[in-house]
Amino acid sequence: MDFSNPNSKFSYAIGLDIGTSLKDVKNSVDLPTVMKGIQDQLEGKKSILTDQEAMQIKQEMFTKMQTEVAGNNKKAEEKFLEENKSKPGVITTASGLQYVVIQEGKGETPKATDQVTVHYTGTLIDGTEFDSSIKRGEPATFPLNGVIPGWGEAIQLMKVGGKNKLFIPSKLGYGDRGAGRAIGPNSMLIFEVELLSIKK
Repeated sequence: MDFSNPNSKFSYAIGLDIGTSLKDVKNSVDLPTVMKGIQDQLEGKKSILTDQEAMQIKQEMFTKMQTEVAGNNKKAEEKFLEENKSKPGVITTASGLQYVVIQEGKGETPKATDQVTVHYTGTLIDGTEFDSSIKRGEPATFPLNGVIPGWGEAIQLMKVGGKNKLFIPSKLGYGDRGAGRAIGPNSMLIFEVELLSIKK
């Protein structure tokens, strides 16, 4: 591939963008057919599908894929929580929240109406990190009654200065809707949280 021509570099960059947009559906697409669709569109050829047909097909496929992902995530979550609950130091609450005390705090315990400042790192079951206040270099501040149920419950079990590892079932997280591309439907969330301060 000759990149001495600026158009070649630009074309490759466009290809990267298209590839990125298809990454989540790579196992469901046929690349030559994708290229045929791109070529027909660029050349102004009549589409094999009407706009309505194309939209319906995409919607049906995405719905099917989301359902499959949700089912797989739920099975993985149930297996993880079942195995995790018997590990040393793991505490399971009535709601299904699991946590481990890494460092016991010595300060106050927050109430549901309080605002807290924390440092945290969030990952999925497979270890994929989706958020970290530590990497941003700035702690996060938020009201406890404005976060996912698992967070609201877990932080109220901590004291200032404490650090816990949280295992939040999807029903106490983002449920079957997920959150953006990073957190899929029925995703269990794992957090390491340090409670820095409380504001009444």
